[in-house]
Amino acid sequence: MSTSPSASGLGSIADAAPSSADAAPSSLCAREPRVPADRLVAEMVPPPRFDSVRFDTYIPDPNQPSQTEAVHVLDAFAAGLGGAQAAGSGKRGFLGFGKKAAKAPAGPRGVYLDGGYGVGKTHLLASLWHATPAEPSLKAFGTFVELTNLVGALGFQQTVRTLSGHRLLCIDEFELDDPGDTVLVSSLLARLVEAGVALAATSNTLPGKLGEGRFASVDFLREIQGLSAHFRSLRIDGEDYRHRGLPEAPAPYSDEQVTKAAYATPGASLDDFPHLLDHLARVHPSRYGALTDGVTAVCLTDVQPVPDQSTALRLVVLADRLYDREVPVLASGMPFDRLFSEEMLNGGYRKKYFRAISRLTALARDAKDLVGTRKAS
Repeated sequence: MSTSPSASGLGSIADAAPSSADAAPSSLCAREPRVPADRLVAEMVPPPRFDSVRFDTYIPDPNQPSQTEAVHVLDAFAAGLGGAQAAGSGKRGFLGFGKKAAKAPAGPRGVYLDGGYGVGKTHLLASLWHATPAEPSLKAFGTFVELTNLVGALGFQQTVRTLSGHRLLCIDEFELDDPGDTVLVSSLLARLVEAGVALAATSNTLPGKLGEGRFASVDFLREIQGLSAHFRSLRIDGEDYRHRGLPEAPAPYSDEQVTKAAYATPGASLDDFPHLLDHLARVHPSRYGALTDGVTAVCLTDVQPVPDQSTALRLVVLADRLYDREVPVLASGMPFDRLFSEEMLNGGYRKKYFRAISRLTALARDAKDLVGTRKAS
């Protein structure tokens, strides 16, 4: 299969392109961003979708008391960090909420939000980041993948030195997908805790179960238990808010509708889905955010089930970055809930795939207005 953006898969797109003066959309396949390491550090803040979230904008489900409890615990946690000593002392409180001690307190050194998809864990984690009384340069927020990418870019020791000066490290979507990541993150967090950095994380998997079903976790039990010891777990129950009282995701549109919408939407990109998947294999996942810089909408034709696990995991990262940036996704072909095979959805990475489906479905709803009256054209 050709991987050129102008390959045969885009021939039909060109045929369907409007003959008006609409500007041609860009192509993600034509982008090969280069991201310097210092940008990776500077961008460790809550994504644009969560710029304005706060604890008081989180609406707990009255039928789920664990949601209200999580707000109270995290609010107190943030307030306690205001009394912390300068980073690196190793003497400030964590779940003791800011009390000084002669030595680092025993027990968990952070909070861990566990729950299903769409119960507001990232909202709460970002609210904690915003509520912690410290300069943004003393707080870091990133996904688990972004954290491991940072280590890859800076090296382990430089990452420790960089983050040891922080008061708080928030890790969203905490997942361990291979033994190497287990040892790496266990070592990194142990060093940061020793330096006095407070930790907060979200995941769909309890700390003691990380890596389960993905590799022989029994061989790495010590590392996994070490990770678990850093956190007090808070279970957040509830249904996916993205589907509470909302209509089902729109069915895929035709190639012609997607193409016309892309030409009519300033800043939109337009790509053939199989070619985009090929392109993602040539771009490091740490650059997927930069890949979408300035893109107002992603338009995809010929969406098909992903062919293999490696491709599927890259698509998950792209879905996360699009969701973070609130970029609507308009697509033709297969619906998003058929992207991943039954084997994938029943395997060790199933939680990642369900998260991607949930987020892409939300972005598909956001894209409905891009078509508007063109549906009948």
